[in-house]
Amino acid sequence: MNMQQLFDQARNGQVDELNLISLEGGIYLLEAHQAGQRRLLVDDAGATLHLRSVEHARDLLQGLPSVPFYLLHTVVHTEMCGLSDGPQQPLRVPIALQSAWMSDD
Repeated sequence: MNMQQLFDQARNGQVDELNLISLEGGIYLLEAHQAGQRRLLVDDAGATLHLRSVEHARDLLQGLPSVPFYLLHTVVHTEMCGLSDGPQQPLRVPIALQSAWMSDD
C-alpha cells in the first residue's frame, strides 16, 4: 500500500488502525490494518517505506482522517539478556496523529 492508497482507504473508513513499528537503528515502518490484514506502506518505487521518527510519520500522515495510531516497540531486552520464558508481546502505546503542540484544542 502506498500513501495515496492509505489516504483514499482511510477516507472510505477502510483502515482499522495504523502501527508505527520501531526497529533497531532508529528505523520506523508504518503498517496499516484492514479487515484483519496487515500491510506495510511502500514508497513510490515499491520499497518498504522507512521513516526516521514519530514526527516524520506525523508529517506524512498530516490530513489523514482520524484512525487509531500506535507505536510498537519489540521487546529487545529478552533477546539481549536471554530472559525469554515464552512469547513476548511488543510494547504497544497509543499515540496521537498530531503533535500536542500542533493541536487546535
